[in-house]
Amino acid sequence: MVLAAFVAPYLLDATMRFVDAAASVPDTELALITCEPEDRLPGELRHRLAGHWRIDDPLDAGQIAAAVQGLSGHLGPVQRLLAVLEQLQVPLAQVREHLGIAGMDAATAHNFRDKAQMKSVLRAAGVPCARYRLADSPAAAAEFAAAAGYPLVVKPPAGAGAKSTFRLDDPEDLRVWLEAAPPGPDRLAMMEEFLTGEEGSYDSVMADGQIVWDSVSRYFPTPLEVLRNPWIQWIVVLPREIDGPEYAGIREVAPAALRALGLATGFTHMEWFRRPDGSVAVSEVAARPAGGQITSMLCYACDFDFYRSWAQLMVHGTFAPPQRRWSAGTAYLRGQGAGYIRGVQGLDQLPGEVKSLVVESRLPTPGQMSSGSYEGDGYVIVRHPDTAVVTEALRRLITTVRVELG
Repeated sequence: MVLAAFVAPYLLDATMRFVDAAASVPDTELALITCEPEDRLPGELRHRLAGHWRIDDPLDAGQIAAAVQGLSGHLGPVQRLLAVLEQLQVPLAQVREHLGIAGMDAATAHNFRDKAQMKSVLRAAGVPCARYRLADSPAAAAEFAAAAGYPLVVKPPAGAGAKSTFRLDDPEDLRVWLEAAPPGPDRLAMMEEFLTGEEGSYDSVMADGQIVWDSVSRYFPTPLEVLRNPWIQWIVVLPREIDGPEYAGIREVAPAALRALGLATGFTHMEWFRRPDGSVAVSEVAARPAGGQITSMLCYACDFDFYRSWAQLMVHGTFAPPQRRWSAGTAYLRGQGAGYIRGVQGLDQLPGEVKSLVVESRLPTPGQMSSGSYEGDGYVIVRHPDTAVVTEALRRLITTVRVELG
């Protein structure tokens, strides 16, 4: 029996799917470390946990270490320390090293979390990626802009996903950004050459330093375009077939990138571009399962529980690679403007052949505040054996369904 501690700061639906899955892994006792009091845990889950420990700051390695030591005093030694949030990967790695718990170490976690360091490691290994600079002053930012040209991408050095990411198209955009949020020694900014072309993700499972399973997805349009246009409803597609020449480039580059970054065992989520000339480039990589419904899509594409398989891999080090049987995809529903959701229009106009492909959905609820997130206020997941059918169904969804705000 292995005792694992899962750090889940808040009881968010996406995180709790992983917690619930981890609690169901055989030969595993699960303890939960949260910022929530125990009485807020779902009753059914509470009875399946070996223990619970509350902390105030989920990013404080000292508080996490104290929680692990407290749980160990009551339950016996904690042997695995888990989390799915990207912001937790470094503090958890630090706690593992401090307490002698097996798993990803702090140096490897920094390679994935610090985007400037990641780019340095990748470029040193010959992995194609965008030119970059970690700007610590307006002068450094202007210098990089003059050398790299426009457009540019600006993001936090330790960002997650596409959050707090901006595109600068010309010197005027640079001036506005520098006035609003000038970089400094204590406010570093990651500046990158803007990669053009098609964008997608490469998701993989690594065991003992080897990729044992992988997947490719496509974004329509790119996440940065979605961020720049809050009204855009967008889609992610998991093609059924990924063995052909269309995805050969990223499947050749990805193993070298992951080896360079140093991950031995875990799930990874890589953002990549295919340039107009057909070459590929890596944007960034996270040492965690994919967010934005992609993990759920993978479950539907393979008839396989990736939530539980992630926990099985992280606790016991084993993973049984599934076969891809379907194409799957998600339509992200977003309202125009801001305010509360008044309603969802167009659902009755969807043809029966589209409705029949829906396997999961969360529709916006009238009265709820619009999230303003690039992931939107709701989503619809569809699947079918034919990738073209999935893609067309998703396009029908985002052009027919409208989220009204007011």
